[in-house]
Amino acid sequence: MAHMYVAFISLLIGGLMGLLQVLVRTGKMTLPFGIDYYQVLTVHGVILALVLTTFFIIGFQYALMSKTVGMSDGERKWAWISFYVMLIGTVVTAVMILLGKANVLYTFYAPLQAHPLFYIGLALVVVGSWIAVFVNLHQFFKWKKQHRGEVSPLLAFMVAINMIIWFISTLGVAATVVIQLIPWSLGLVDEINVLVSRTLFWYFGHPLVYFWLLPAYMAWYAIIPKIIGGKIFSDSLARLAFIMFLLFSIPVGFHHQLLEPGIDPFWKYIQVVLTFAVAIPSLLTAFSMFATFESAGRAKGYTGLFGFMRGLPWKDVRFFAPFVGMLAFVPAGAGGLINASHQLNQVVHNTIWVTGHFHLTLATTVILTFFGISYWLIPVLTGRKLNAHINRLGIIQTIVWSIGMFIMSGAMHIAGLLGAPRRSSYSEYGGSEQAMEWIGYQYAQAIGGSILFIGILLMVYIFVYMTFFAPKGQEEFPMAETAEDALPTPMVFENWKLWIGLAVALILFAYTIPFIDIIQNSPPGSPPFKWPIGYN
Repeated sequence: MAHMYVAFISLLIGGLMGLLQVLVRTGKMTLPFGIDYYQVLTVHGVILALVLTTFFIIGFQYALMSKTVGMSDGERKWAWISFYVMLIGTVVTAVMILLGKANVLYTFYAPLQAHPLFYIGLALVVVGSWIAVFVNLHQFFKWKKQHRGEVSPLLAFMVAINMIIWFISTLGVAATVVIQLIPWSLGLVDEINVLVSRTLFWYFGHPLVYFWLLPAYMAWYAIIPKIIGGKIFSDSLARLAFIMFLLFSIPVGFHHQLLEPGIDPFWKYIQVVLTFAVAIPSLLTAFSMFATFESAGRAKGYTGLFGFMRGLPWKDVRFFAPFVGMLAFVPAGAGGLINASHQLNQVVHNTIWVTGHFHLTLATTVILTFFGISYWLIPVLTGRKLNAHINRLGIIQTIVWSIGMFIMSGAMHIAGLLGAPRRSSYSEYGGSEQAMEWIGYQYAQAIGGSILFIGILLMVYIFVYMTFFAPKGQEEFPMAETAEDALPTPMVFENWKLWIGLAVALILFAYTIPFIDIIQNSPPGSPPFKWPIGYN
């Protein structure tokens, strides 16, 4: 619950910053008190994409691990240490942003420079999350030791995979923050290698997407089937999908750097191929989920090609919110393939199309699934019940969120195709004719963003109600069983040395030679720049 408090406070603050952004981008509003647009943009990105997600995911995974493999007093103590280290880092980082000392956006690209405490705060968040990684892995492998030769609980297996992905990928961002950015911001070195820092960031930055996504997949695979009265279609397929994410989600960062000079095109091509390989476990998941839906509907007696859809609990927000998230992942995934394609990326690179894609993936697919999880998890943790009032309000909230996101993200996609840039406040570009084409879509983004903020206020109210005011009682912790006719899970999936070894080998293959080349042939380093002052 401590993690959930931080997550939902972040939702409210970050959502307010998002609302201010879209209003400023209409050109009709100016921020008061000298607040800078990029200050607001940095708060929005950091607090929603990094703080909300990380705290929610770690809290959710503690609940899953406690339920499936247990948590000892020692593990609980280390979990609290993890929480406080992350919280201190978050507060330090947030203070620097709010003071206008870190207008560097959530990607904190060099050579824009923030206050040293911004980077130190980020480092504390990462270190705190590593403690959580070791807590979860200790829980998992302690269970494995006590149950030799047995297949591990599916949800615990999934948590272990996600935390291994997180640990391996955060090594990159930790390296650039500790070795490059902190000494540079302290003035210990005069210049920074921009290409190295950006490459290390994206070594982390794309696996981060899967760190967000896999907890949603945990709910889809192993919790939603219970909610709809069905069973897991295939335990083996679920594990295979997660192993494929472990193998292919990390060595793909170059597809964010396709227009970056200084990286050999051959290695960009290799990582684009690996990026497309990541689509396979998502397609497996889509197949598995609709097989689960169909099996559940057929078991209830529904017939016809799509008759099983009538058997799904559309009035249960625990199912409805994640299902809408699943639907959003269809265009979100297609947009991701466009972004990762070298040719198509030329059209949308650094346009607000990318922002629209990001909001479909994280702010719709992932966040709506997190909301769906909250409707049963918060009552479970607080000893309360999900009543009809909140269930109905939750369905309204999901619809409001979906409408707002459809308008805002749709406008971003269209404006991006017309050339509208991302990461910029309102600009007519000196009355440019092309700029006039996308101004109307910025109004649409403001309308959609305003509707979304109403959805945020509704969700915060729902969270407060479920935490403090819902009727006392016992809510079910829904964990599905595997279908009786499913094939047994092969033990090869439990060969952790094999899968982690393959993942490390792929990463070394994809990054070693190009990284050596980047360092050996790097351009001169850059002095720091600070927004909005300029060169420091």
